[in-house]
Amino acid sequence: MVFEATDEVLQVLNSSLSQLKWRLKPPAKRRLEIDVLALLTGMRPVIMVDYGGKMPELQQHLCALIKQCHQESAVFECLRVMVVDDMIYLIHTKGLAEYARTSLNSEAELIFVNLEQDPLEMVSQKHDCPLGSEFLRLQRMFSRFFPLDEAKDAALLPAARDTVANVEPSTSLSDGHIDLSSCMKDTQITVPTLNGWLLGYPVVYLFGKEFISEAICNLSTKNLHLFRILVRRCQFLCVLSINCCNSFSVPYELSMRGRKEPWAEAFLERLQCKWQSCKQTWVSLEMEVDECYPQAIVL
Repeated sequence: MVFEATDEVLQVLNSSLSQLKWRLKPPAKRRLEIDVLALLTGMRPVIMVDYGGKMPELQQHLCALIKQCHQESAVFECLRVMVVDDMIYLIHTKGLAEYARTSLNSEAELIFVNLEQDPLEMVSQKHDCPLGSEFLRLQRMFSRFFPLDEAKDAALLPAARDTVANVEPSTSLSDGHIDLSSCMKDTQITVPTLNGWLLGYPVVYLFGKEFISEAICNLSTKNLHLFRILVRRCQFLCVLSINCCNSFSVPYELSMRGRKEPWAEAFLERLQCKWQSCKQTWVSLEMEVDECYPQAIVL
């Protein structure tokens, strides 16, 4: 389906910000516009929020904004605020449901970089390792929490229900946000690993909670390739400057071919397929790869 509501989205978003008197700095406002459009056009299922401010004020502002947008236009009906520990996300519920389903069906195989040891190595999601199995259970949780179609996904849901028998999402009646912090309590999977998958990265850093210091040390000493997905959007018939829609890093030694790596080409191809239905919003899409020197890493 072609997305044709770009101007309406921006008008409602700006009107809602004004009504709520949430004064974002220009860079943060542009980031918010790009993120919301990326969600609504299907380019991304989840956005990690970074518009300035701290918890809980940022969460309160964002929840109020989404609630106001819901009242203004049905275009926003699938947008929600999600919280996992101290992380805040904007999600498209149907987009996340579809993403979780395709992940479980291995339609887009995930590649892990094992940060628990040096030298670093890549392992596929199919690789038999304890953390990989735990991560699969976490994906099933999200599939259970965000079912795409209960009838169609009936084969997946029983396993998911068994996995999350004692884990339920919390939905606040006051502001409507979804809190999935409980899913991280009894697992060795870390939030950075969860983030990598939720944010749609083709390569995800994998390490257990007992190996955080090792992971930081191992990654901080490596040159990295920074992969950025750049888009140029159209607003009120005007073509605007290029902006980053998504970005992720991969150790240089594991991505020597840059954008020519098979997983990078497959990732870009999937994005280009999504882009076909929203060219009226994004007039261009490209991948840029830069080299980054070793630096202090926070995980």
